[in-house]
Amino acid sequence: MHDADVWKTISALAETFEVRDAGRGVAPEEQWTLQVLKIGEEFGEAAQAVIGVRGTNPRKGTSHTWEDVQAEVADTIITAMVALTRMRPDDAAEYFARQLALKSDRFLTRQDPPGKAVLPADRSPAP
Repeated sequence: MHDADVWKTISALAETFEVRDAGRGVAPEEQWTLQVLKIGEEFGEAAQAVIGVRGTNPRKGTSHTWEDVQAEVADTIITAMVALTRMRPDDAAEYFARQLALKSDRFLTRQDPPGKAVLPADRSPAP
């Protein structure tokens, strides 16, 4: 699936959920709030799967696989993409691309010397 197809599918999901919520009388900002909370729920499921892989829950032991974790991370990403699309239906893909470029630039264009963290210019400690 190409990027355009991915965003087309995400848009279809966002529209479906929006229509469903509007039919239940849920206002747009409340829809956005609930969708953002859904990201947290999905992240929680990913965290639970990691705990299951590591076997750190004494009641359940080893209950998940790394493939389960990967599926839960994918669910989290999909849910976040739907949330962004519900809030920005006209330009979610473009907005995401701009944000990705801005955020990744900090890590991809600067090299930290070994053993020393380099703060971004706007986060330098005061003298």
